[in-house]
Amino acid sequence: MRSSHEPAEAGVPALSILVGRVFRSGNKLGVSGKRRASAERFGHAQGRLPAMATPHGIGRGTSLLSTTDFGPPALGLVRRVARVGSSAIILSVLALASTLIMAPGSARAQVLPPDADPFYAAPADLAAYPEGAIVESRQSALFGLPLPISTWQVKYRSTDAGGSPVADVATVMVPMLPWLGPGPRPLLSYQIAEDSLGTRCAPSYALRGGGDPGGAQALIDTPFMADALRRGWAVVTSDYEGPQSRFLDGVNSGRGVLDGIRAARALPAAGLGPATPVTAWGYSGGAFATLWAAQMQPHYAPDVRFAGIAAGGVPSNWPAIAQHVDGTMQAGLAMLIVIAAVRDNPNAGLRELLNDRGRAMIAADGAACGPDLVAKYMNARVDDYAAVPNLLAHPAFRAATDPHELGNPAPTVPMYLYHSTTDDVVPVAGFTDILGRYCAQGATVTSVHSALPGHNPAAVGEALGAMSYLADRVAGVPVAPGCRAR
Repeated sequence: MRSSHEPAEAGVPALSILVGRVFRSGNKLGVSGKRRASAERFGHAQGRLPAMATPHGIGRGTSLLSTTDFGPPALGLVRRVARVGSSAIILSVLALASTLIMAPGSARAQVLPPDADPFYAAPADLAAYPEGAIVESRQSALFGLPLPISTWQVKYRSTDAGGSPVADVATVMVPMLPWLGPGPRPLLSYQIAEDSLGTRCAPSYALRGGGDPGGAQALIDTPFMADALRRGWAVVTSDYEGPQSRFLDGVNSGRGVLDGIRAARALPAAGLGPATPVTAWGYSGGAFATLWAAQMQPHYAPDVRFAGIAAGGVPSNWPAIAQHVDGTMQAGLAMLIVIAAVRDNPNAGLRELLNDRGRAMIAADGAACGPDLVAKYMNARVDDYAAVPNLLAHPAFRAATDPHELGNPAPTVPMYLYHSTTDDVVPVAGFTDILGRYCAQGATVTSVHSALPGHNPAAVGEALGAMSYLADRVAGVPVAPGCRAR
């Protein structure tokens, strides 16, 4: 195993636009009545997540989240945050606002993008490494997460859906304080919603301060990872889409997650090992990768045994998701799905179903991040880029996306699944359908059809329940088999 040391970047915490953006998406959460109560429940329920909700620095990716606003004006954010009702969040935002506004861009400019960083390159002998083995590691700074933790990036061998070896990268975070709980320190594999077509959107790059936090939809995932770290857990988050950024590839994503867990446990400095209790969690695109890892684990990585899984905003039925956002402010997400399907299935005949505008879109945006596409294709219609009517219902499109649908087989691990009944990005019908398929196969599922209004608010408001469920599984609290709604 080759190792190198990377000096910490002299960065400043980016101003999180978590609260202002999560509680906005056409849903003016925090204005009155039930919506205000939901926001205040999040702000005051435990004090743990709100304290960490603002200082994060992930800049690229979309989590299939509502991205109708891309501006970073700090004063407007403070006003929006104030409506949420959490004094901890308000104080954090005020403390960070002036820092972000005056911060020079040079701190982020020092971070090389993956395609220019030699650390990401695959060695010639990659095939000689077993799956999950560390090829190279380096100590790394974590941009905008002011916690006493040690952080490393690990490059590890995985195998893509075609059977070829690939070099994936994961970020491993371990609290500096010793673990005082019973048994070994737990490990959370948290899947950030990468939702991208290019490596400049990779979580490992964003976590080091890469990308442009002011110009893209900020990920909301950091406070959830921070909550696990503050409990004393270790956290690993992988670039599970791989070096080719295969957004819709379930097998590729699942293997990337599982091998990332193996790599985290194999990193000597992390102090983890085969006896480490492992959980996994993700929302939206991150839920897709999490559940693919869970359903593949018994045959691909039997050495990785999950204590529990949490997943929310679960993408199911990709054509229906694309149809749901087509022609809306989030139409760029439909384009993301179309471009991924065309690009990653060259023999499916999809390119022939595009017109000149569609082929130009593939050429121009084949390595774009989700927020780029949302900004560029707001209110666009997929059929304006197609040579056939109703492309999203075409049998060839369905045939290209069907192999990447979840649910066959159902994971064997206890699961906590949650979804807004009024999700404005991922229709709840797909969630209800996958629950039915899981339960019909005898899975153990606790499900939540959340009343929180929309995709983004459910991501935040239901996070405490997800983390509590995982903590119970690690603590050995028994869960009855079968399906139950909460």
